[in-house]
Amino acid sequence: MSLRSIMREIKEVRNGIGNISRRRSFDMRVSHNHRARSQATLDDTLSRVLFVQQSRWANLPPELLHNVIQRLEASEGTWPARKNVVACAGVCKSWREITKEVVKTPEQCGKLTFPISLKQPGPREPAMQCFIKRDRSASTYKLFLGLTPALLVENGKFLFAAKKVRHATSTDYIISLSSEDFSRASNTYVGKLRSNFLGTKFTIYDSQPPHSGAVVLTSRPSRRFYSKQVSPRVPAGSYNIANIVYELNVLGTRGPRRMQCTMHSIPASSIQVGGNAPTPTEFPRSLDESFSLPFSKEPLVDFSSSSLSEIPINVESKEVPLVLKNKAPRWHEQLQCWCLNFRGRVTVASVKNFQLVASVEPSQLVTQADQDKVILQFGKIGKDIFTMDYRYPLSAFQAFAICLSSFDTKLACE
Repeated sequence: MSLRSIMREIKEVRNGIGNISRRRSFDMRVSHNHRARSQATLDDTLSRVLFVQQSRWANLPPELLHNVIQRLEASEGTWPARKNVVACAGVCKSWREITKEVVKTPEQCGKLTFPISLKQPGPREPAMQCFIKRDRSASTYKLFLGLTPALLVENGKFLFAAKKVRHATSTDYIISLSSEDFSRASNTYVGKLRSNFLGTKFTIYDSQPPHSGAVVLTSRPSRRFYSKQVSPRVPAGSYNIANIVYELNVLGTRGPRRMQCTMHSIPASSIQVGGNAPTPTEFPRSLDESFSLPFSKEPLVDFSSSSLSEIPINVESKEVPLVLKNKAPRWHEQLQCWCLNFRGRVTVASVKNFQLVASVEPSQLVTQADQDKVILQFGKIGKDIFTMDYRYPLSAFQAFAICLSSFDTKLACE
């Protein structure tokens, strides 16, 4: 049987489970007088799910299944065809485990597959090419994976969305896996960027601990609900993983913005020869189906009080954190402007454009080539469209949050 035939039957199984899930959610909303009917429907639903789980696809020999998924993963290397790889993870538990074993991280394969890939370090070479589309009227920003060199929005794979929320003394950018849901109680919430009043200092908050060895620092270690102690890690968290500082320009001198990013969740040793960056393997509750599978989800947070999720949690690594700085541009006498080599990825001059490289101490064993390597670049290519290219050790989430800081109004930096 060809791979196309296999994928056609897998989609039929997946769609069948999705219909079961939707039918179950509908039947559970019936009135009190129809409980017996609802229970019968639920029993029928469970029996149908059990039948799917015991189908011939669920009982394939592991060696054959591994070979099938491996061939599919190799042939469906780009989106939208790569959704077939995600569909394999939704057939049953055995398929899911083997799919996760076959699919490598972006650092290893240079591909984005599951949502957790957006929290993992990008490829070392070449950089992952994305673009951001800004909607001024809705104060939203959408991140897409660029699928063609033409950078057409219609051909992009949606990755993240962010919504700007103004407060009296700060501004938040809520980052979500959905362009329709920006609630912190949603399972699509992944983190946020917060600025100070002047727009010169920013903090990136992650919804989950960035690595297993993280040291959580907070002045309020816990809260109590009905005399029961609750850890601040229970709700969608606010883990401080990075700080961004823009240099003040009080004299109003001419020149580009100067910025520095301290990545608390990435050790400086990650860019040394043989170094590694922390790589999460799953969300607190798995969201790996949310790229294309139709299963319904329940919110991560069930507490009636939302104040618990607002407790800021500082994350401190035992190692020296990686520091990024913007690459200094050169003044072009003929053009009479500051210039950086974006290698054709940026076409419109803007104060928002930047390139970030590692800022290292002489004692750190980092080659000159790695010091000069652009880890993140961001720039304008059209009205409300910007490119974002990132590579190891940054993740898509970290890179997107850093780029969002460039959109914010800076009263004392220009």
